[in-house]
Formats: sequence, structure tokens, C-alpha cells
Amino acid sequence: MRGLGRGVGWPGRALKAVIAAVAAIAALGLFVSACGTGGTGARDEGPAGSETLAPVSSPSGSVRRTEPESTPSAPSSSEAVPAPAEQEKRRGLAVKLVESDPKVSPAVKRQLKPCVGDEYPVDVSYGGLTRGPSDDIVVNVMTCGDAVGVGAYVYRSGDHGYDNVFRAEDPPVYAEIDRGDLVVTQQLYRKGDSLTYPSSEEVITYRWAGRRFVAQSRVHNDYSNAVDQGVTTAPSTR
Repeated sequence: MRGLGRGVGWPGRALKAVIAAVAAIAALGLFVSACGTGGTGARDEGPAGSETLAPVSSPSGSVRRTEPESTPSAPSSSEAVPAPAEQEKRRGLAVKLVESDPKVSPAVKRQLKPCVGDEYPVDVSYGGLTRGPSDDIVVNVMTCGDAVGVGAYVYRSGDHGYDNVFRAEDPPVYAEIDRGDLVVTQQLYRKGDSLTYPSSEEVITYRWAGRRFVAQSRVHNDYSNAVDQGVTTAPSTR
């Protein structure tokens, strides 16, 4: 019985040896095949290789894919500011309105002349003040040398052109549009005050009341002239 047992056990060990030898030969064949590819097989196949190379070969493409396609582009500053040609057209209209306006004093019209070339000393603002069919025009006429406001006017669009609906001609004066209201600033000088240091200032806010502007508020500011070192006195257009 023991001899039968030894005889039965030997073929099993021989079969295991044969299987091990076959496995070793197969492994050797795979190793030789891998060496024959030049070492590129692992990078030439599989998604891992393409994901590793994509950011290097096309970084801009991955950035574009992360941006929402529906995001609106912000308006450029050039869209908010009138073109130079449009600015010149508006300035030319303002000059013509003042020159042809019988309500403008001769003293202000004498100041309305080109300072350099064809550049007139006027500031022009467009905006809604009188709830008219189109924007109102605010024109400030200044002196060429010191840019002192000598006249401020508001022109409202009507059926037959523009109508003068406001004027202030006590220099120095300046008008501007502030959130739908007309704000007029007038500096006040006492005798001997320099142009740089007025004695006081009044800021008046006007609001359109159907057919005319009505004062809504008035702020008076008094200033100290203790630091006044100027020698230029306030101009007069009278």
C-alpha cells in the first residue's frame, strides 16, 4: 500500500513541475516582447497617457472648456464714452446755442471765443432734467486763461429746437447734473479776495416743476482767508 502511495504521488509532482516550466517560458516570452517595443507601449495606450499629455499640448483648450458659454461680455469703456467725433458735434451745438441765444448777455458772448485753435472754453453735459422728449443740454461758458465759469445755461428740446430754460451769469458759476437735479455752484468774493480763495460759496439744487426750475435746497459755505497768499483778484464780466 505504501508503494502504491508513492507511485500515485510522483505523477502529481511531475505534473506540477511541467506546469511551472510552461509558466516560466510564457513569462520569458512576454519579457522579450516588451523589450522589443522600445519601451513605448505603456504611453501609447490607455486614457491615462492622453490625460497626462493634454494640459501640456493644449492648455488653452482646457481653459476654454471651463468657461460658461452663456457669460455675457462686459461692455468696454469705449461704449460708455461718446466717440471724439460725437463729442465735437455736441460741443459745436452748444457753442451755436449760446451764440444765437438772445438771453445770453453780451459779456458772456465776448468770452465765447476759441482759446487755442478751434477749441472753445465750454463744458457740455447731456442728461435728463426736464423730462423732455430728449436729453437736456447743460452748457458752462468759462474764461480761457483761468477757466472761471462766467455763465451756465440749460437748453430743453422742444418742437422748434432748443429753448433756454435756465441761466446763471454771476461769475464764478458752474452748473451740473446730479441724479436728475440741476446743481449750481457759485463762489462769492469780497473786495480784495484772490481768485484762488473765495470768501464763500453757495450750492443751490434745482428741480424741474412742469415749466421751470424751482430751488429745492441751498447750502452756504463760508471760508477762511487766513492762508490766502494769492495776488490775482476775482474777474468781472460786467
